[in-house]
Amino acid sequence: MDLSYDIDEKPKLTDLIIFGLQWLAVSIPSILIIGKVVGDLHGGSAIIYFQKLFLVTAVILIVQIYLGHKLPLVIGPASVLLIGIMASLDAGFGAINASILIGGLILAAIAGLGLFKYLQRLFTPRVIVVVLILIAFTLAPVILNLTIDGGGTVSPTHAFSFAMVFALVIFTANGLLKGALKSILALLALIFGSLAYVLIFGSVPLLSEGAPVFAIPAEIVGPLAIPDIGVLAAFLICFLALAVNDLGSIESVGGILKADDMEGRVKRGVTVTGLGNALSGLTGVIGSVNFSLSPGVIAATKCASRYALVPTGLILIVLSLSPFALGYLGSIPGPVIGVVLAFVMASQISAGLMMGQKTAAVKTFEDGMIVGVPLLLGILVSFLPDAVASGFPAIIAPIVTNGFVVGVVTVLILEHLVYRKRSTD
Repeated sequence: MDLSYDIDEKPKLTDLIIFGLQWLAVSIPSILIIGKVVGDLHGGSAIIYFQKLFLVTAVILIVQIYLGHKLPLVIGPASVLLIGIMASLDAGFGAINASILIGGLILAAIAGLGLFKYLQRLFTPRVIVVVLILIAFTLAPVILNLTIDGGGTVSPTHAFSFAMVFALVIFTANGLLKGALKSILALLALIFGSLAYVLIFGSVPLLSEGAPVFAIPAEIVGPLAIPDIGVLAAFLICFLALAVNDLGSIESVGGILKADDMEGRVKRGVTVTGLGNALSGLTGVIGSVNFSLSPGVIAATKCASRYALVPTGLILIVLSLSPFALGYLGSIPGPVIGVVLAFVMASQISAGLMMGQKTAAVKTFEDGMIVGVPLLLGILVSFLPDAVASGFPAIIAPIVTNGFVVGVVTVLILEHLVYRKRSTD
C-alpha cells in the first residue's frame, strides 16, 4: 500500500488536523448510535451518559496509541456488550456495570499474562463466522424498536416507512460512493437523515435545551452492585466475542501495514482494551473495542500514522466537556439511529460471510449445521415473548434469554464436541 505516512511517522500540523478530523468523522457515529440506545435505557440524563462515554472512549484511544497496540485503530462502543445489557436489564445497571468491570479485568489479566492464545483455540473459523453474524442478528429487536420509535409525535407506521426509504437510500449510496466519502457514510447518514426527518415530520425535542456550553461530567462513578452468577456468566461469554473482535481488528491492521512485533502489539492492545472496559464499568458506560473498519480509512486517506488519531481523541475530550454540543448530537431521531445501526450490522454480516468464504469454513453438510443451528437458535431466543422469558428462574434467565449467548454456547458445543471429528480441517 502506497502511504503518505507510516505507523510511527508524525504528520505535519496541517495534515495532522485534517487526518484527525477524518478519523473523528468515522468515530462519532458508533459512539452516538450505541450511546443513544444505552443512554435512553438509563432513564436519567442522556447528556451525562454521553459526556462520560465520549471521555472514556477518548482516554482509551489515546492510551492505545501510546501504550497499547500503537496502531492507527479507531475504537468505539462494543455492540456485543449492548446485547448483554439488553438481556440483563432486569438485574439493574449496578449489576451490569459490575459485570463489565469484572469482565474487563479478567480480559486484561488473561491478555497480560499471555494466556489469550489458549482461548483463541476455541474460536475456529466457523465459530468466528457465527459470532460475527450473531451480533447483527441478535440486535434485530433493538433495530426494529428504533425504526418504529416516533418519539410520541410520529406514528410507528410513518416512522417505519421513513426508515425503510432511508435504508434504501443509505445502501444505494454505499454502492455508489468511493474513497473518503464512503468511509464517513455513517456520519453523513446521521446528518442528512436527521434533516430529512425534521423536514418531513417537524422538529424533534432537543436534549440541549437549557444545557450549559461547558461542564465537567457529573456522577463520574456509575452505580455498582454484586451481579448474580447468571448475569456475570452471560457477560463473560460476550467478552469472549469482544476479545475475538479486538484480536481480529489489531491483526488485520497490523497485517496490512506489515507492523513489527505483532505478538507484543496484540498482548498490549487486548490488555488495554480489558482495562478500558474495567474503566467503562466503573464509570457506568458501555465498554469499547477496536474496530475493524480502520483499513478502509487508511486506504482512503493514505495515512497510517497512529498520531493522526491524537487530534481525534482530544476533540472527543472537548466534546465530553460540552453538554450543549452533545445535546444536539444526542437528539438524532430513533428511526435514523435504527437505520444507521442496521447499516453497520449489515457490514458485520458481510464481514462474517467474507471470512467464511475466505477460510472455506462451510464445506460439508455438518459444517453448515455448525453455522446454521446457532444462528437460528440465537434469532429465536432474541424474539422470545416477555411472558416466556419471565418464566425462567432468575439465576439462569440472563443466559437462556440472551440470543447471542445461546448461539455462542451452541456453536462451541457443535464445533468442539458434537461434530469435532467430522469438522476437523
